[in-house]
Amino acid sequence: MKPTLRELKELRLIASLQFKGVGEEFIPSGVMVAKSRKTRKIRAIYLNDVPLAFLRAEDYRFTLTIYGGLRLNNLLSMPYLRVIVGRDYCEAVEVCKGSIFTPHVVFADPGIRPYDEVIALCEDLKVIAVGKALMPGWLMTYFRRGGAVRVRESIRDAVKIKNYVT
Repeated sequence: MKPTLRELKELRLIASLQFKGVGEEFIPSGVMVAKSRKTRKIRAIYLNDVPLAFLRAEDYRFTLTIYGGLRLNNLLSMPYLRVIVGRDYCEAVEVCKGSIFTPHVVFADPGIRPYDEVIALCEDLKVIAVGKALMPGWLMTYFRRGGAVRVRESIRDAVKIKNYVT
């Protein structure tokens, strides 16, 4: 269903706070929303019938889909919310979801906080996955052991649908 003007403003405000001021561009006027049957609160945002992001009930923050990550990658300046993975590990992240471990992180935005939504890139700056940061960005390159990002969706999931969001 189409969001009301008030809901659209609210979604853009949340996106602006979470994604460094790009709420207006990230959530254009043509989006559709899915609401919870019980609470009637917005739970998902769709653009061209493709899910961009989901709204978490407990903290009212967005969780990105791979399409939302691709869209944000085009909107945000480098290196904000980005984790760059070594070339030798990129294919493993694309094929099997799980975690990106600290030894494979080449660079990470130092401003990343735990539980932030992040975009994982290969060294050639191609988007390979989206997920949740497990530690601060400045520690991702410092530690040699442990998980850095819990991957939610990889770019291989995007191949299933032909409609890419740009």
